[in-house]
Amino acid sequence: MIHNPVLPGFRPDPSICRVGEDYYLATSTFEWFPGVMLHHSRDLAHWRPIGHALTRASQLDLRGVDCSAGSWAPSLSHADGKFWLIYTNVVTTGMGRPFKDPHVFLVTAERIEGPWSEPVKLDAIGFDPSLFHDDDGRKWLLNMQWDFRPGRHRFAGIVIQRFDPATGRLTGPVRELLRKENILCEGPNLYKENGYYYLMLAEGGTGWNHGISMARSRSLFGPYELDPAEAVLTTRHHPGHALQKAGHGELVRTPAGEWWLAHLCSRPLRPRAAANAGSPDKTASAAAHAGDRCVLGREAALQRVVWSADGWLRLAHGGVLPAEELPMPAGMKPHPWPALPARTDFVGADSLDARWQSLRRPVDGAWADFVARPGWLRLAGGESPHSLRDQNFLARRLETTRAVATTRVAFAPTRFTQFAGLACWYDIRTNYALRVTHDDRLGRVVKVQLSDDFAYAEPEDAVLSINDWPDAVWLRAEIDRAELRFLASPDGVAWTPIGGLFDFSKVSDDYGSKLHFTGAMVGIGCHDVAGQGAFADFEFFELG
Repeated sequence: MIHNPVLPGFRPDPSICRVGEDYYLATSTFEWFPGVMLHHSRDLAHWRPIGHALTRASQLDLRGVDCSAGSWAPSLSHADGKFWLIYTNVVTTGMGRPFKDPHVFLVTAERIEGPWSEPVKLDAIGFDPSLFHDDDGRKWLLNMQWDFRPGRHRFAGIVIQRFDPATGRLTGPVRELLRKENILCEGPNLYKENGYYYLMLAEGGTGWNHGISMARSRSLFGPYELDPAEAVLTTRHHPGHALQKAGHGELVRTPAGEWWLAHLCSRPLRPRAAANAGSPDKTASAAAHAGDRCVLGREAALQRVVWSADGWLRLAHGGVLPAEELPMPAGMKPHPWPALPARTDFVGADSLDARWQSLRRPVDGAWADFVARPGWLRLAGGESPHSLRDQNFLARRLETTRAVATTRVAFAPTRFTQFAGLACWYDIRTNYALRVTHDDRLGRVVKVQLSDDFAYAEPEDAVLSINDWPDAVWLRAEIDRAELRFLASPDGVAWTPIGGLFDFSKVSDDYGSKLHFTGAMVGIGCHDVAGQGAFADFEFFELG
């Protein structure tokens, strides 16, 4: 069976393609580096992370980009013997601002593992672009068009322009294929089937109102007729369904001829309130219904689809709701992968597997040193937890709503400006951390530091003096759905709670004053906001 989501935790905007018997799926990474996470499957049920496409700063410059900006909605395809990846680096966000600056790039590779080429800049018309390889050999870039002008609807239709691979440039006119007035249409993908060009769209915004719609035309440039059905896939009218926010999809065809749809979804901590159904404003929803929060962010799921008698795409099991469980594709044998270890021992640079990411910049020896203390990772003290540039923080995705994260850190701070430890992270606006630092009265302490929608706090009841503890101490975070507890230990055996219960549901897309698009991450970091050369050594990190 296929159990949805097939890729749990922060893995939105899935883009899927097949090469022979192998399936590859790319997901958005936003401000996290490396960019565009890649996954591999041989049966569509079992997936493994195999790395990232954008591993060099020359491919993806994230320093200074806002939270939930950066690398949006990749489009992965395979044609002419190589992989093609279209991606966007959105450098101007801020909800309510008229401009986006969504720079669109193309990279290619002979093998999915890379190396991936240096990027070719294509345009900045809008986000969520894709590359369509027509059967006549021509290639076309599709995009949503962003309109910044006062009084205009920002989502200003779907446009297309020819791409010339010989010159690496777009050529010819920009043509508008389809516009739905006052409807958020994005994520366009083209497919050719049954004598039609089919245009698949993400619709309604990537929140509770999300969905997938279709249009078709006998001609590439239209006119496109709309699917008589409201949606191929959506949960906007079904607030009690387990897989909410279903939308933004791509198609793949199996060797047996079956069609499958990869799409994003989210799982709230409790069934949504019926009064919230269809609300396109997810921040307003969260304010009224805190239990609706999806702490794992937007995840990747799969559905089998079929072409109806009148030539429209439909879910194979009927209706528009995504299935939580469904049979594997016809003719496929299960192909599970070895489970990845919950624990990472920092024995060398290669100990950081494909699950690890850093904030906005590559991991390098200047701030992440595996040599100075063998068997430990030395993190130099970086900028503050509110920095958009040089934070020294490494993290992994949270993939379940019940988890325990543990690390051991050796740190000798001399000032309150130096702190290092464990963090449960959404973004710079909202995060919880248990860190070793220096207190003017108590000396060396373990304390909770948090940002609650940018309001920074150090709760007075969440601090413990550890002057008589060893140099290296154990730190732990226990996550139980909406509850978060912190603990510390001198020996990894006897644990002391630090503070009380914290509201972990805030570490989600659905909390705060701005729209967000990522998901919960848990990891380790070192901060030296006065820039005085502090560093911390980490022996291991475990998340399970």
